[in-house]
Amino acid sequence: MATPDSAPPARKVPEDVHRRRWAVLAVLLCSLLVVVLGNSVLNVAMKTIAAPAPTGLGATQSELEWAINAYTLVFAGILFTAGLLGDRWGRKKVLVFGMTVFGIGSVLASMAGSPAELIAYRALMGFGGAFVMPSTLAIIMNVFERDEQPKAIGIWAGAVGMAIALGPITGGLLLSRFWWGSVFLINVPIVVATVTAMVLLVPDSRDPRPGRLDPLGVLLSVVGLVLLVYGIIKGGQLADFTVPEVYGTAAGGLLVLALFVLHERRSTHPAMDVRYFRNPAFSAAVSSLALVFFGLMGVTFFMVFYTQSARGFTPLQSGLLMLPLAAAQMIFASRTRIVVQRFGARAVCTGGMLVMAATMAGYALLDTDTPIWVLEVLFLFQGIAMAHITPPATVSIMQSLPREKAGSGSAVNNTFRQIGGALGVAVLGSVLSTTYRDGITGRLDAVPGLTDEARHAAGESIEATLAVAGKLGPAGDDLVAPARDAFVHAMHVTVLGASAFALLGAIVALLFLPPRQAGRGAPGTARPDAEKEQAGAGN
Repeated sequence: MATPDSAPPARKVPEDVHRRRWAVLAVLLCSLLVVVLGNSVLNVAMKTIAAPAPTGLGATQSELEWAINAYTLVFAGILFTAGLLGDRWGRKKVLVFGMTVFGIGSVLASMAGSPAELIAYRALMGFGGAFVMPSTLAIIMNVFERDEQPKAIGIWAGAVGMAIALGPITGGLLLSRFWWGSVFLINVPIVVATVTAMVLLVPDSRDPRPGRLDPLGVLLSVVGLVLLVYGIIKGGQLADFTVPEVYGTAAGGLLVLALFVLHERRSTHPAMDVRYFRNPAFSAAVSSLALVFFGLMGVTFFMVFYTQSARGFTPLQSGLLMLPLAAAQMIFASRTRIVVQRFGARAVCTGGMLVMAATMAGYALLDTDTPIWVLEVLFLFQGIAMAHITPPATVSIMQSLPREKAGSGSAVNNTFRQIGGALGVAVLGSVLSTTYRDGITGRLDAVPGLTDEARHAAGESIEATLAVAGKLGPAGDDLVAPARDAFVHAMHVTVLGASAFALLGAIVALLFLPPRQAGRGAPGTARPDAEKEQAGAGN
């Protein structure tokens, strides 16, 4: 007869769920891939969508920006609420709902007849995607036992990196054979197959004691995040954060979020227990991820312009150049747990941040005639660095919370990453734009026949300058080389700023992430109350 000490712990994942855990992970990765691909693939299609009908929609630069930003705004604003609803109503239900909405949005976006329609349907895709991202990570925490969670999360993180790199490649291939809407329509068969597999394979799970709903807390979180992200996006668009619309909206968002924190501290049934941030394993990991994605997304954003506009590569070639970044993340992310078991999450995350800072600073070595293998080496080491940051930091966040709160924890993780990335694109993009304009203004002033309005528009970006040069004919040839030189100089200034933020992330990880603990070895050793888990993952 088994003694109480030898009996299986109540938190053990049910045997039938345990047997199919890797199949469940494969389904979750498919949902993750289609959502990340659906977002990153649009960057390649922007030039085509800007072309007049019937080739494109004749979208302006501002409309193109909002086609991207509408997704980001809705996605970031609803993430936390989506994770909370997953904990309350069931993560499988929320995941299927999110995938279905994302698929419907993809169909509508592929058939958009105007830029305004495309923006609206992209917002719908962002709404669906917000219900997918936190659910995938929360379900992983509920189908894998604690000792296997680092490996599963490493694979999850590697899939994110792979999807970011595959987006431009997929988009380039589709645009070489089909119309621009194909970059959205390709999502539909994947969504249908994935949702079918979810219904058959993925177990449902939820918080068995969710307590009363906190509608005021949910409302404050949505309003605060939307205002903050809108201010960040608008500042990046205008390349000016001193405009009242920018700092007023962002400050309003921060104020509402401060009210959210105060409300949650006093509430007897908070939507989120803000006391989790007292745990260094949680708060330091969240901060580190936000800082590294600040630099990563900012650099990734303008690296496309370096390869295409400054170096002359096609969209497909530009996407293929990112393969070392994706391959490194896929290969190393799933094995990072082995390094963490030996050296601890603090040492691994700090080392990864330092390598990330070095690679970002290394982009300052790039010029218009630098051998392309230099860029490939930098991409390779950047992928290795990301593989040694994202998995242990994510495990640290998720294992710091009780399993029944996995949806909320995943939502916080993704929200901070999204805000960090949006800030990176906005702030670093603003630095790039301002430095570029300073470098090209003198040459634009010397071009005869340009109106003040045309001169100002031509100084916004290297793409705008090259577009004006193309319209001027032979007279515009003298603008091409200065435009590329001005862009490369602006890129050098910007990457050094990104490197500084990665260094700040290294300092945060070094000072606040917990060291390796004897007998545990896994990153993010949880507090004792985080060991509380529901009796089963559910079927």
